[in-house]
Amino acid sequence: MPVPPWLESLLSAAFFTVCRTHGDAARGECNMYCLDCKGDAFCFYCRSSKHKDHQVIQIRRSSYHDVVRVSEIQKVLDISGVQTYVINSARVLFLNERPQPKSGKGVAHICEICGRSLLDPFRFCSLGCKLVGVRRNGNASLSLEAKNEVLMDRTRREGMPKEEEELREGSPQDIYLPTPPPPPSNARRRKGIPHRAPFGS
Repeated sequence: MPVPPWLESLLSAAFFTVCRTHGDAARGECNMYCLDCKGDAFCFYCRSSKHKDHQVIQIRRSSYHDVVRVSEIQKVLDISGVQTYVINSARVLFLNERPQPKSGKGVAHICEICGRSLLDPFRFCSLGCKLVGVRRNGNASLSLEAKNEVLMDRTRREGMPKEEEELREGSPQDIYLPTPPPPPSNARRRKGIPHRAPFGS
């Protein structure tokens, strides 16, 4: 199955509303989503009480749009082809398309679905657009199993695992770099106590 059963409800969920149960609490806004329950968004306190052993992802906000960290979503979904951004030192991607006026001239990359201009040569601006693309022409997948099968087929055809290939070519992390010598021990020595000349008689 190319589309996980929880994806559509994730994309249509209303995030950052006030939790009905914990609305007065400091962390009572609904910014969590459970992949096992496939229901509505919930808050931090609902997670610990109702979704303790479930697979939960946290949704964040950027310019009034919902984003998810790449490190969280790539564990459960094939996000290849979706434009990612670095926001507050974390790599994220947008859940749904963002309306944009007509893109200007000279835009090199645009989303295949909504036409939004992209920074890099990706196919989609968001998970929502990738979902539409998968349904429309089927030449993309959202399933990690499908992605892993493609990778395994590729390594079988090439006859060598990717890691071994990188090691044989000598990737930069394999090059031995000598450790620098330690700094001299007296580099930051404090001044001693000044000695006064003895008093004359």
